[in-house]
Amino acid sequence: MRKPFVAGNWKMHGSKAMILDLVNGLNSQADQIGDVDVAVCPPAIYIDYANQALSTNKISLGAQNMAEEAVQGAFTGEVSAAMLNDMACRYVILGHSERRAIYGETDAQIANKVKVALEAGLTPILCVGETLEERESGVMEQVIATQINAVLDAVGIEGFNNIVIAYEPVWAIGTGVTASPQQAQDVHAFIRGMLAKLDAAVADKVIIQYGGSVKPDNAKELFGQADIDGGLIGGASLSADDFIAICKAAG
Repeated sequence: MRKPFVAGNWKMHGSKAMILDLVNGLNSQADQIGDVDVAVCPPAIYIDYANQALSTNKISLGAQNMAEEAVQGAFTGEVSAAMLNDMACRYVILGHSERRAIYGETDAQIANKVKVALEAGLTPILCVGETLEERESGVMEQVIATQINAVLDAVGIEGFNNIVIAYEPVWAIGTGVTASPQQAQDVHAFIRGMLAKLDAAVADKVIIQYGGSVKPDNAKELFGQADIDGGLIGGASLSADDFIAICKAAG
């Protein structure tokens, strides 16, 4: 039985005042979460501040990105896996559609980051997904398979014992449009089936989150699907009440 996992991606939002207010709200409601793994992923500069503010052991920390380089060095502006470990991060989001589309990160770069994260003992949240154009032109499965195959080439199917996958239809991120529960389930089942061809046990164990305008009013139906194991939450994770409601729905 897979334990649901909900992660909040705060993206490039935050100030000390805002984060303190948000984390205090999470602390006060954490007992309502239930049997669900939960993490929040602040901007890198606020990871330690959020960690200091968290007073509950029910919420872990994650980062939104990390350097591709495995060792520290002359890489101005980058944050290493070792640094994330030092700041008590357990998870790191890799391959988010915004990193792919805005910053040009390639499948190969993301796969290498996953490898570096695993070697450092971090759990990657590997984001995959298609644009609306790719879905409507019938290449959705091909796009997602290519994204996952790059990681398989880098770490093998065994690596997915320690990887969380987040399916995020690009057309539903921050748009207010959500994939229907059946649309989301179909893609999650495709991903799990793809992995099952290599190792059924790994495929059955892997957590596959849904990310794409999840809100308290649609979370329960989405999370009720057989292959949806929680969510990677964007905008709604900036409200303690909404985020806790989504966590409760996952439980």
